[in-house]
Order: sequence, then C-alpha cells, then structure tokens
Amino acid sequence: MFKNHILVCGGTGCHSNNSGEILAEFAAQAKAQGLENDVQVIQTGCFGLCAKGPVVIVYPEGAFYSQVQVEDVKEIVSEHIGKGRIVERLLHKEPEEIKAVKALSDTTFYKRQTRVALRNCGVINPENIDEYIAYDGYQALIKALTEMTPQEVIDEIKKSGLRGRGGGGFSTGLKWQFTKDAKGDQKYVCCNADEGDPGAFMDRSVLEGDPHAVVEAMTIAGYAVGATQGYVYIRAEYPIAVNRLQIAIDQAREYGLLGKNILGTDFCFDLDIRLGAGAFVCGEETALMTSIEGHRGEPRPRPPFPAVKGLFGKPTLLNNVETYANISQIILKGADWFTQMGTEKSKGTKVFALGGKIVNTGLVEIPMGTTLKEVVYEIGGGIPNGKKFKAAQTGGPSGGCIPASLIDTPIDYDTLMSIGSMMGSGGLIVMDEDNCMVDIAKFFLEFTVDESCGKCTPCRIGTKRLLEYLDKITKGQATMEDIDKMEELCYYIKENALCGLGQTAPNPVLSTLRYFRDEYEAHVKEKRCPAGVCKDLLKFSIDKEKCIGCGMCAKQCPASAIVKTDYIAQGHKLPSYKITDACVKCGACIEKCKFNAISKG
Repeated sequence: MFKNHILVCGGTGCHSNNSGEILAEFAAQAKAQGLENDVQVIQTGCFGLCAKGPVVIVYPEGAFYSQVQVEDVKEIVSEHIGKGRIVERLLHKEPEEIKAVKALSDTTFYKRQTRVALRNCGVINPENIDEYIAYDGYQALIKALTEMTPQEVIDEIKKSGLRGRGGGGFSTGLKWQFTKDAKGDQKYVCCNADEGDPGAFMDRSVLEGDPHAVVEAMTIAGYAVGATQGYVYIRAEYPIAVNRLQIAIDQAREYGLLGKNILGTDFCFDLDIRLGAGAFVCGEETALMTSIEGHRGEPRPRPPFPAVKGLFGKPTLLNNVETYANISQIILKGADWFTQMGTEKSKGTKVFALGGKIVNTGLVEIPMGTTLKEVVYEIGGGIPNGKKFKAAQTGGPSGGCIPASLIDTPIDYDTLMSIGSMMGSGGLIVMDEDNCMVDIAKFFLEFTVDESCGKCTPCRIGTKRLLEYLDKITKGQATMEDIDKMEELCYYIKENALCGLGQTAPNPVLSTLRYFRDEYEAHVKEKRCPAGVCKDLLKFSIDKEKCIGCGMCAKQCPASAIVKTDYIAQGHKLPSYKITDACVKCGACIEKCKFNAISKG
C-alpha cells in the first residue's frame, strides 16, 4: 500500500508543457530519495484548469500544485513526500484573495461545476482498465446485459431527457429507438470524435482522460439497437486520444467486454477506430459515414436518415463523445437521478471549452440552465486586465454571439436558439472590449469557407460572397446597401444549403448584425473600427506634447515608418517623431511607448 499518490495531468495542454518529463522526474526523484515504495506516480487525463497547467495533485492531502516545472519536482518529493510538508509556494492561488488553495475542490473554478461526463478525468489513469472498473466502470454494461432488455435500456435513455451533445440537441433516446426499429440484417454504432470547432477540445479531453466510458457506452448502445460493430471516427490530429482509445479497446477485448459472447451472454459487439484527416465537414453525420466508407467526406441528402440508411447503407446510430460519456451513469444511477440536473427541456450537464479573454481557460462542466454570467465571472474568473465583457461566442462557426446585455441568459438548448446562437459541441469563446465584432464574424466565416466541401452551390459560392462583403466592410469600402444584401444572402444560404455546415455558416454574421449593427455602420459610414482592430481603417499618430523624443518607437518599428522630426514648443526646438505612410499598423510602437504618446483610431 502506497502512502502517497502523485497525479500528474497527461492531457494535451499539460503534455505540450512538459508534463511527460515531470512524470518521469517524479519517478526518478522518488527512487533517488529512497521513497519509491512510499509513492505511486500516476498519469491522468485533463483536470480542466488548463490555464494553470501543468497540474499535479498529491494525495492523501489533495494538495493542488499548479504550473509545476521539472525543476520543482525534487522539492515536492523531498518536502511533501519525504517530510510531510506541503510546498506552499507551488500551491494554486486564487487571484482575488492571493491565497494558496490546498485542494482542487476548494477552487472557485470547481465549486460551481457538476462533473458527469468528466467524472473520471484527472481522477484515474486512462490507460488502466482496473482503475476504471474500481470507479464503477462496466457496471452499467453488466446491468444492461443481465437485468434489462434492449427496449428497457432505450426507455431509460428516453426518460432521462438526454439530448445529443454534438450540435442540434436531438433526443438521444429517440435516435436510439429509430435505429432499433429500423429493418436491417446488419446495424452499426458510430461515435463522432471529429470535433473541429476552433477552440473546442471537450471530446478530445474525455477520450484522453476516460476512454473506457465511451467504449462501455457504445457497447450498451450496440446492445440496445441490435448492432454488432462500432466505429469511432476521430481526427488524426489527436494522437494522445487515439493511442489511449486503442489501449482501452484492446483492454476491453482482453477482459471479455468486447468481442464474442460478452460477459457470457449471446451478445457480440466489437469496436474499431477510423482516423479522419481533419475536415470540418466530416463532423456532419452523413459526411462522417461517407468518410468511414473510404470516400471523399461529403454530406448526403436527408432523408433517408442514418437510423434507416447510414453506414454502408445499413441502419446506423451516431452520437458524439460527450453524449456517450453520460450513458453509463444514466443506466447505473437511473434516469430520475439525471433529470434532477438541468432545466425542464435540457436535462443534465454540459461540458464547455472555455477560452478567449478569460482568466481561467479550460474545461468546465455545468448543469444546464447555469447563466453565462456564472460561467464567465464565477467559474472563469472574469476578464483579465480589468477589461469589460463584450460578448461570448457559443457553438463555434455554427453558433452566434451573445452580447453583454444578455449575460444573465441561462445556458440551455432552447434559450440559446431563441437569441440567435446555439449550443453546438460546446466551445465558448469570451470576448472583451478590444474585440471587433465584424472581425469576429469574418474570422469564423473564413474558417467555414476553407472547410466547405463544395458539394452544394449555396455553401460553396454563397459563403465566399458573404466573406467578400465582410472584407469590404473591414476595409472601409462597403455601402449600407452591401449590408442589406449580405443579410439577405445569409437567409438564402440558411434555407438552401445541403448540410448543417452551410445552413449554420451565416449564424456569426446574423448574430453580430443583430446585436452589434452599430459597429457595422461605423465601419461603413464613418470608415472607423470602434475596437481599433481592422487595420485598413486604422491610423497611428504621435502626440508631440507627450512624446519626449526617446526614439524607442522608431527602434521597434519593423517597417522603418517612424522618422525623427522637430517640434517647436514655446520657441524651443524639441526632438520628436512622426509616423509616415509606410506604417504597417502592427502596433509594436504602442507597446513600447511608456508615455502613451502614440494612439490609433
């Protein structure tokens, strides 16, 4: 029995910040100090608080060390493990009180969360099936196979009110029912792990931290709908997730939890991985299945829907990673337990990748109905550098902007739709007063144009025309008539595009027009960007009364656009500088000037 357990975050964020070296150094230091029999070093998945990684937790005290470096390991081992003295300087500190926090659960980041899909992330070793089993893993599968009929499983999922966590929020239980009722000699269960929204990493983190939860859920789904084969479609850019998922599948087969006659029953089910090349359109269900079949990832017209005619023309069930991550808990604890969380029409919790202009970037899981204000200010820690909250983008390129005036909006499927946004897969990008909303719409539309498969004209051509309008606006070349034409085009694309990618592509434009039309009009009428972001509308100038002639701005300028000049003040010739037309508007001069003598506008 080990006296101490050291948990080191092994998620992608911490991994890229040397958590692998930290893990190895803990093992090496424990051995060097003769403590290898007293401590077990464990690599986990993401703890969630990515802004403070690499994260290390030491039990039994639960001491929460943040931003740990390799050179800190020796001190933690000698002081904490060897002498029982917590290393105070490395403990996570709450910014508002500048005090050390000794336990993860005591942080404001975690107090308002309810972790269901993320329940094991940062808790267990994702590469050890025994640890998953120790936390009730595969108990739901046992219950389903030995105590429930396939229809009873589906009825429980329907009763829970679980809605798909990948986009539109369709009833998970109904989707399972449609697939079960479809006629076919072969059925499939698929998992969409191809999240491609900018700033979204929820599914990746679940697969990196708790892959067996998805394996177990897909097996339960196979039993419920009558499928014998499953596929996880995951982008190849997620190497850690792919590796851990494959390990989980191999371990499940070894334990008789996948394959023939699972748990001694007549039920047979197996899983395989299919790698995607990173095409955003393959997040659309029919394009995903087309890609699995070995063809170019393009969407197909619906109906028929995949539940009737999907993968290889057979009835197919498709859910995303987060949806599956809820299944075993619903079966094990019951639908009534799940319905206690959330709102009347949006049950349970939702995982968000919180990013942008926010103090605590990372993964959060909250009950449906939690307000945006709670997420931004209580969990997220507010906006850094004393800036004002301006908007939040939910749903990525398919979603819309929520303005500061609606910050008290509860986060659930129907409320977000009513204000012109959507839940999407769960990206939540926070913006402050320095963000230009026209530029934000342009950013997301550039992404959509690049990712369009080109199959249908409204998406292939229409989104390019939209981008051209936005480009004209940000360059000060547009007219008010252009704004009207752009808005009309948005609605045409929404009504006529073939798949969800094209149908939702105009959302960022429409939502910013709805809530920030004054910014569009400032770009067009005044040839001015209120946030000072659009370079073609900026003009840098030096206030000669504030300039002391130090020349730091000229030295910093990469375009040699700042030249020395003379300034006459009260009959005296003083050294000063001016900005010429060679200025590339990079802003380097403003950053270097200590006297606030340079402005843009």
